[in-house]
Amino acid sequence: MKAPIRLIIADDHKLFRQGLRSLLLRHRDMQVVAEIESSAALRSTLDATDCDVLLLDLQMDRWLLGDVAELSRLTKILILTANETMENAVMALRSGARAIVQKRFAIQTLIEAIRAVAEGLVWMPPTLQAEIASQWGSSSARQLTDREAQIVSYVAGGLRNAEIASLLAIAESTVKTHLNNVFQKLEIRDRVELAMYALRHGLIAESDPGNKT
Repeated sequence: MKAPIRLIIADDHKLFRQGLRSLLLRHRDMQVVAEIESSAALRSTLDATDCDVLLLDLQMDRWLLGDVAELSRLTKILILTANETMENAVMALRSGARAIVQKRFAIQTLIEAIRAVAEGLVWMPPTLQAEIASQWGSSSARQLTDREAQIVSYVAGGLRNAEIASLLAIAESTVKTHLNNVFQKLEIRDRVELAMYALRHGLIAESDPGNKT
């Protein structure tokens, strides 16, 4: 049996933490290993606790955006935010966070995001994808073919190779070949860096089958 995803909830609102913990523990593949109510305890708790994903509210007892880069070296970070403009969420992604989930979303959306992040993917809602595309433009990188750009957009949306192959009606090995070519052209090492490249260059479609809210 696969080990559960070990989670830490970092939020200074006790009722929110308790409610979220209760909802998460309904899923057998989730385990809440710690709760953090103060920004001062973030580093020490991460150092002392084995954690797969940190669920982090950027706006705790102080503003934590500047801490994301350092914390992301210790674990994968999923940002929980009540911010509707998403400007700070975008900055958090660029600093090393792996996912953005607004607190108003249904718990199932959060569950999907946690599972994606635990597997090493980058996850974000279609609304954020659209905002990023509008900020950085919709033109794709010139060195990518149309098919490569299409595959990059699906990877950035959180789809796996098999899912991309099914959508495009091509072999999974063909998807892998395209991705290897993309990695070489862009000098990118993994899917996380590729997702961030897609963000910067507007290569994420406004409506993506990999992200359902």
